[in-house]
Amino acid sequence: MLNPELHIVILAAGKGSRMKSKLPKVLHCIGGKPLLGHVVSAASKLKPSQLHVIVGHGKDQVQDYLHSQTLDCELNVIEQVEQKGTGHAVQQAMPFIPEKASVLILTADVPLIQSTTLSALSDSMQSRTLALLTAVMPNPTGLGRILRDNNDDVVGIIEEKDATDTQRAITEINSGIMCARAKELKEWLANIQPNNAQGEFYLTDIVGLAHQQGQVISALTVADKSEVEGINSRVQLAKVERLYQLQCAENFMMNGVTIIDPQRFDIRGDVEIGADTIIDINCVIKGPTKIGSGVTIAANCMISTSNIGDDCSIHANTVIESANLGTQVSVGPFARLRPGTELQERVRIGNFVEIKNAKFAEGAKANHLSYVGDSTVGKNTNIGAGVITCNYDGANKHQTTIGDNVFVGSDSQLVAPVVIEDGATIGAGSTITNKVNCDQLAISRVRQREIDGWQRPVKIKQPNKK
Repeated sequence: MLNPELHIVILAAGKGSRMKSKLPKVLHCIGGKPLLGHVVSAASKLKPSQLHVIVGHGKDQVQDYLHSQTLDCELNVIEQVEQKGTGHAVQQAMPFIPEKASVLILTADVPLIQSTTLSALSDSMQSRTLALLTAVMPNPTGLGRILRDNNDDVVGIIEEKDATDTQRAITEINSGIMCARAKELKEWLANIQPNNAQGEFYLTDIVGLAHQQGQVISALTVADKSEVEGINSRVQLAKVERLYQLQCAENFMMNGVTIIDPQRFDIRGDVEIGADTIIDINCVIKGPTKIGSGVTIAANCMISTSNIGDDCSIHANTVIESANLGTQVSVGPFARLRPGTELQERVRIGNFVEIKNAKFAEGAKANHLSYVGDSTVGKNTNIGAGVITCNYDGANKHQTTIGDNVFVGSDSQLVAPVVIEDGATIGAGSTITNKVNCDQLAISRVRQREIDGWQRPVKIKQPNKK
């Protein structure tokens, strides 16, 4: 059920010039998901009455992304035509928010914020009109500082560009996240002035205005300061990416997954991993992907948009994309499973084998250096080394159907469309263009001949060039 008393405003209008990119800053990714997407996910878990996103630079791209998402709350995208600062940005949303509501204000470039922290900040308001989320940073360079009086009460926020040397020494910083009652917020926003080095309407100035009115301002200090790490450059993007990956790794390990080196582990998108799975170094897993229990994934593998059943073995340097694997399947090393691959129980796909849009039934195998595309392969069938299904005629793709208990000898070509029935045997080095019936042996290679006394050609000695 939505909370009718909560509205959330996400500031996503900035250009992000330090990113030096044509892509709006908020659409750069952490863990394969845009920064804005992480913040929207955390915000939507609070089930606000409305989610207001302020857009500006690259508004069409940002709006397209937002409208592609499935949300549990009503989305209101608002354009800030002129970027006059954060205070001006929040003003754009206020006409849509009732005075009795609480307004939670977030920034789209702080992607690690957790919904539990946002909920705690909202709860800390109680009977107060303003609550801030702060953090203590050993190196607060570039961040706004929290000003307190002798009673340790919050009295204001000063941006670094406007701060004195004494104020710059303060280590408690403004996260950019706050919660306020809408009635008072509208009044404060109407009274802020651009009296600062940037000539902008700072949202942070409402803190001083609230203090002047005698309001007691709540301040919640975040326990894990990584939650409020902001991103303004690609250097910071890389730093936060690694923080995110470590968080993901720790969550998986707490649930029974072994990750050999969390520093060399990458998750992108939504991924599920079962207990007792072991993941070696330099693996990249892209979601949506589901990996079962007891799976072993060796070094340097890439898995995307796939389902991996229990007790599978994925050997080193294997690439799996949009494939479904049953239980106890073995793949690799150096194998490639392309979209449409379906491997049932106990299938074995070996080194340098490529599979595309093909279904292997239980117990089938292709152990070496083969290509199988647009095919069905029956139970317990063996595909020999160097076998190729010739599925493309230069214009169209054609199907190869191979039955149960078939043996396809090494270095054979199966020219589709073609059917190989149950129990058939294909002699090594054959090119098969016609149907092979049950239990038949098919051989198409040229009969071997021997020539006695054969002399190899001798290299003709070339005259010296002057």
